This record gives sequence, structure tokens and C-alpha cells, in this order.
Amino acid sequence: MGAKKGGAGGGDADRRIGRRTLLIGGAVAAVGTFALARDELGHLWWRLPGVEKPRTPGAVDFRGAQWVAASPANWRRADRPDDYGIDMVVVHVTQGSFKSAVKVFQDPDHGAAAHYIVRKDGHVTQMIRELDVAFHAGNREYNERSVGIEHEGFVDRASSFTDAMYTASARLTAGICGRYGIPVDRKHIIGHVEVPGTDHTDPGPHWDWDRYIRLVREARTAKT
Repeated sequence: MGAKKGGAGGGDADRRIGRRTLLIGGAVAAVGTFALARDELGHLWWRLPGVEKPRTPGAVDFRGAQWVAASPANWRRADRPDDYGIDMVVVHVTQGSFKSAVKVFQDPDHGAAAHYIVRKDGHVTQMIRELDVAFHAGNREYNERSVGIEHEGFVDRASSFTDAMYTASARLTAGICGRYGIPVDRKHIIGHVEVPGTDHTDPGPHWDWDRYIRLVREARTAKT
């Protein structure tokens, strides 16, 4: 979500295999006039029976988070980090209330959703497993390599970003960085506005990046 410079946003900008048909288990892969790229074959390995990581309904990746499922139309099933490495966290602002963000992420026509939403009081809701690719950045590559975190509020209201929100979000990001070996710096923890090709401006000028990175580092150190 987040404030836009113009146009409708979200989506995975995903390219499907389409006319190319992969026949797994046989000796032939029918791929039309082009061969499947090596990386695509690697990304498809987990679709084979019996190799996908086990999943527990309602399980969360961040202790204390509440599970509320996003519409399956707003994310793509994957097996990260085995099929797509995770090396980035993308910070978003909802441009609305927590309830409105949950509602649109459950709407199959919205076309976008983030893995997490952090409320003003620090409550964390997870809507997509980190295993899976959320359509949150508007850029396929960044969707595949990142975890998206929405924050309740508005980019033009400094009051949106409470102490409780910063603290909870920093703990969440510290956990993500720890799980995937992501460096805690501004190259790997970015705003939606920094995603190439984005039409969004969030988290906006009132988001205190210095404070946030410091809190993430403190939370990361406390876990080690």
C-alpha cells in the first residue's frame, strides 16, 4: 500500500510460464520455441511431490504475531529461501487504518498484500508466510527477495509512527534479518519508495530511519 505518485499499485509484475509446458517425471520438457532458463528450473524444483517444506495452518514466523490469512490472489506460493534467497526487508505505510489494510489484503481483487502489518500499538499481524512471495513491492525481483512490512498510518502524519510501533517493527525486522543473515543497514532495509519502478512514496519523510536502524541493531544484538 502506501502513498502513490500516481496510478494503481501493487502486484507482482509476475511473468507466468504460459505457453511453456513443463513435463516433470518424463524425458521431455515441451517449452515451445525457447528452452526454460536454468534459474527457472531451479525455482520449480519444489513443485515436485514430497519436497515442499511442511506447513502448519495458522503458523506464524514471528513469535507473538496474530495470523490472519491474506487472499491467495495477493501472493504466490513458494519455498523460500530455497527457491528464492531473502536478503531484504521493505518498509511500507498503509495510508489508512489497520482494519482497512487487513480488509484489502483479504480482497482477491486488490492484487497486493504484505507479509506483516504492524499496528500503532505495536500489535503484529502476519498475513503471508515468509516462505511465500507476497505481492507488496510492485517489482517481481524485489517481491521474491524480500519480506514486506506494512505500518498503520499515513506518510504525512508524524503522529502515525508511535514508540510502540517502532519497537515492535524493529524486533520483527531483527528476527527476519537473523533468520536469513540479512545485514542491518539501509542497503538491505529499505522503503517502498526505493524499489525500482515503484509509484509509491512510503514510508515518507516522517519515518525516522536513523532511529529505526538503531532499534533493529539493538534488537538483533539482544537476540545473539
